[in-house]
Amino acid sequence: MAGEGEVIACHTIEVWNEQIKAANDSKKLIVIDFTATWCPPCRFIAPVFVEMAKKFLNVVFFKIDVDELQSVAKEFKVEAMPTFLFMREGEIVDRVVGARKEEIHQTLMKHGGVASA
Repeated sequence: MAGEGEVIACHTIEVWNEQIKAANDSKKLIVIDFTATWCPPCRFIAPVFVEMAKKFLNVVFFKIDVDELQSVAKEFKVEAMPTFLFMREGEIVDRVVGARKEEIHQTLMKHGGVASA
């Protein structure tokens, strides 16, 4: 798994399977940003998501390009971009659809994300 404070970008199903298993085993909150290169709101929220990863060190952050990993997007029933999926130990606990910075932040806090100073 990548270091704390980083967004893990998965470009192959093999890397995704390996990384998500490690994240689930860690029992940490997981946030997955389902994104697309052609999506303006996705490009807007991407640097914000990176900043959140730097602040919420007890959370594992992933980025999935829906065009690269269509099977993963289908598995999680992603229909719009960006979609932020919140999981813990393999179970979906919440979802935010859209580049809604405040709602993503509130959902992180709601599920036990602790922001560092």
